[in-house]
Amino acid sequence: MKLFEVHILQTVAPSNLNRDDTGSPKDALFGGVRRARISSQAQKRAVRVAFKEYGLLDEAERAVRTKRVVAELLRRLEAQGHPREKAALAVENALNAVGLGVKEGQTEYLLFLGEMELDRLAQAIGAHLEALAAGEAKGKKKSEVSAEVKKALEGIFDGGRAVDLALFGRMLADRPELGVDAAAQVAHALSTHKVDREFDFYTAVDDLNPKEDTGAGMMGDVEFYSATLYRYAVVDLEKLLQNLQNDRELVRKGVLAFLEAFALTLPSGKQNSFAAHNPPLFVAFRTGEGLPRNLATAFEKPIRPREDRALSELSVEALLREWAKFDRVYGPLSPEWKAGVNLTEAKVDGFPVVDSFGMLKEKAEEALEAFLGG
Repeated sequence: MKLFEVHILQTVAPSNLNRDDTGSPKDALFGGVRRARISSQAQKRAVRVAFKEYGLLDEAERAVRTKRVVAELLRRLEAQGHPREKAALAVENALNAVGLGVKEGQTEYLLFLGEMELDRLAQAIGAHLEALAAGEAKGKKKSEVSAEVKKALEGIFDGGRAVDLALFGRMLADRPELGVDAAAQVAHALSTHKVDREFDFYTAVDDLNPKEDTGAGMMGDVEFYSATLYRYAVVDLEKLLQNLQNDRELVRKGVLAFLEAFALTLPSGKQNSFAAHNPPLFVAFRTGEGLPRNLATAFEKPIRPREDRALSELSVEALLREWAKFDRVYGPLSPEWKAGVNLTEAKVDGFPVVDSFGMLKEKAEEALEAFLGG
């Protein structure tokens, strides 16, 4: 497997970045003790948001996840000059024809579609507008369209060279052949140490309370914890190349965008209450050919705090020991490129470190250029 891995250690201050259905911060048992946890889904969502907000990918290189595909296609068709009523019928018939059922103006489930797919779908519907809008008038079922038109519509669902779609995949339960296998795998973030939940009891004062009413306007509590988190992700470069239709330049751009977005973002839960904006203290990548490896086993025995050394510092050293141990037993990637940035006082002898995240991105770009070629 040709892969690109990211390993991160990140200490977050008291926070509740990713909560469960009861409002509690997510956690998990690992190594026999309770750990802080951030789900892979929440991390992937943060990455997708960063692709747009940080300007890492152009609009045409991104996808949108929505039930409101009908409205989005209508907007495009009206911009082409098609009448709304006829366009609405054509859109609904087209989506039903390819198995993406529409009810009350929305698809039955969230669809993950590239911007280029949406553009091409709107163009195809516009080109066959009369045929698609004629079904209901002739008493046909909405999904009954000609084989030629149906084939043209189905041929559009190729991922549209959207990087986030190529990375995270698309599953269509009713039409699995139109799905996209994900090129990236993201682990649930886990604390390197045992955690205990804490509670913040709060009260809120009613500003218009009369003086004689001294009680709080409301009260409650919020759960939180602080933690040093280990975060891991791996990208299958061959699958990404396949999903992006063999565009090597877009693969390089997409992987670098993923490295930056994954490293510099976290879910935003309860940030107005906690402001836990804590960048990673250690970020490393490795790329080459071989087997992926999640190094969470470095923390199966939980790191214990010491008065003279930070948890983050001890965690970095444990991670690099595990990295070296696996290299000795299973061998490094062949060939292999790796580098990291380290803000802790940990001993990182023998591991190539650079002075800034910008330099780390440059090293990653050089590695991808050498490994993937032209």
